[in-house]
Amino acid sequence: MVMTAVACLMATDAIAGKTETSGDILRVVIPAAAYGVAWHRGDDVGKRQFIKAFAGTVVTTYVLKNIVDKERPNGDDEAFPSGHAATSFAGAAFLHKRYGWREAWPAYLLSAYVGWTRVDADEHDTEDVVAGAAVALAWNWWLVKPADQAAVTPVASSDMLGLSWQIRW
Repeated sequence: MVMTAVACLMATDAIAGKTETSGDILRVVIPAAAYGVAWHRGDDVGKRQFIKAFAGTVVTTYVLKNIVDKERPNGDDEAFPSGHAATSFAGAAFLHKRYGWREAWPAYLLSAYVGWTRVDADEHDTEDVVAGAAVALAWNWWLVKPADQAAVTPVASSDMLGLSWQIRW
């Protein structure tokens, strides 16, 4: 009975380490894949927009980490905002804004998983992850333009929530 409990704890520890590692890997893979999509499509404008939005996301995240200097749940410093969430959501938001929801939903799902791994590993609180995602979304919504002629974009303000439909000609 004790051996079974020890084996279960060891298995849980091994899985927890792999979960955190998978988040570490995906924080790089998701934005790299987003850039790869633009590269594969020969979308030079999209590649430049990705680099600008990604750079803005990374710089803003690290400036905020140093200014806010929030303690992590594990006691370390510089929790706010989550860099893992920011970089992974930067890839997802780029795909969404440039190529549409159908291209982006898997990246958003994986980015949400990355955020969960950070909370699960006691590296961040939920608000740290949400802030990292928000930084990435803001930069991409500001700098990235849709590749297609038509685009649907979520719109939110203090008194409304909805969708904006935009067509270019």
